[in-house]
Amino acid sequence: MNALMDLGAWTLEQIRHVGRLALFSIQLFKELPAALGRFWLIVQQIHFIGNYSLLIIAVSGLFVGFVLALQGYYILVSYGSEQALGVMVALSLARELGPVVAALLFAGRAGTSLTAEIGLMRAGEQVAAMEMMGVDPVRRVLAPRFWGVLISLPLLSCIFTAVGIFGAWIVGVVMIGVDGGAFWSQMQAGVDVFSDVGNSVIKSVVFAVAVGLISLYQGYNARPTPEGVSRATTRTVVISSLMVLGLDFIMTALMFSV
Repeated sequence: MNALMDLGAWTLEQIRHVGRLALFSIQLFKELPAALGRFWLIVQQIHFIGNYSLLIIAVSGLFVGFVLALQGYYILVSYGSEQALGVMVALSLARELGPVVAALLFAGRAGTSLTAEIGLMRAGEQVAAMEMMGVDPVRRVLAPRFWGVLISLPLLSCIFTAVGIFGAWIVGVVMIGVDGGAFWSQMQAGVDVFSDVGNSVIKSVVFAVAVGLISLYQGYNARPTPEGVSRATTRTVVISSLMVLGLDFIMTALMFSV
């Protein structure tokens, strides 16, 4: 009986969290147009969020391209199709690995940083001070950071994909000896701009919305204690990662089912 009561209490608490997140999202989306009036704040956040995440995204994309080229070559050569290595790597990165891995890395690096920053502002009573001075913290603090996430993550995803393809070219063409002309020509013929690259960008934008909302919500509603900020940061990584993987499954089923 106690276990059933605990399960019911946990379920009600999760429903409350979903409701608070929905209200928080509506309030944030209302302030997004007004935040464009202070574009310099958005530029600062793009630099803080995107530029500082560039190194880990680029290096990870390079090594993912290395591994894809090695594994793909060993599989394709047994069927005599090693010339299709380029198109296999490009489709794997553009459709799945580019947006998904970039979003997971972004959540671990930039998402946790945003949560900790907002949580420390809450703990230091900076948010309360803004409210007492008549400054809307959602418009002044949260909306520019959300714009920064929304702009940075799709760009980082494209960089991840491009660097991964370059890494696959280094391993496949330069090191193993696959024909370079076939590598690029089959990639050009097999990758469609709208159905592959376009859907990759759409995925990145959706992941950016999910990661941005979760990161800002967890930081804004964190308990004003060191332990509370630490737990909020952990929840950001866990929930963002699960959301990215779940949304990726749903969007892949809708985009490539036909």
